[in-house]
Amino acid sequence: MVSETGPSRKENYIPIKLLSMTLRNILPLALLLGGATLAGCKGGKSITPKQAGEIEILEYCASEDHKSDKDHFRASATGESISRETAKKMSRSNCESALARSINSTMEIVTDNYVNSSKFNNVEEVTETFNDLARTVVNQQLSGAITVCERLTQKADGSYVSYRAIELSGAELVSKYNERLSQDERIRAEYNYEKFKETFEAELAKQR
Repeated sequence: MVSETGPSRKENYIPIKLLSMTLRNILPLALLLGGATLAGCKGGKSITPKQAGEIEILEYCASEDHKSDKDHFRASATGESISRETAKKMSRSNCESALARSINSTMEIVTDNYVNSSKFNNVEEVTETFNDLARTVVNQQLSGAITVCERLTQKADGSYVSYRAIELSGAELVSKYNERLSQDERIRAEYNYEKFKETFEAELAKQR
């Protein structure tokens, strides 16, 4: 008589060797999929600059408030020395040098615009005269530049770093410039202060 109780236990038996081979094939795939899932989860998180190895640099006396605007010329600089007072003197000197370059560059543009829009006989000579006088006035006014920001730090090796920002009034500068221009015989006859001032203010307004 044939048994109707279903398949024998032998028919359900899976050889141990075959099971071991199956696990060896499946395990690497499972690990790979698991690793990809973890990487995807990490990729969804934002990495901060600190975690990326970046550090914040503090630039004292160098914010937007310490840049030139339509009313003032400004410059920032630093000075470093093992001597506290020397560091401060260096930052002042570096500031004055930077400010002088900025003003002279602006004055050259103002001079070109003014001379080219006026009726001078010798344009090249007049332009050179204007620029020479501008440099003279700037050098004289630098000592009166006001310190608008000053910070002093000390490094681990004991040296000092002085941070500084200075400014010069645009109105005061053009006033001093006008005094010199008005006294120069080479250009006095055709010099128009109001027109020059207007040209100067228009260029200064571009500073910010």
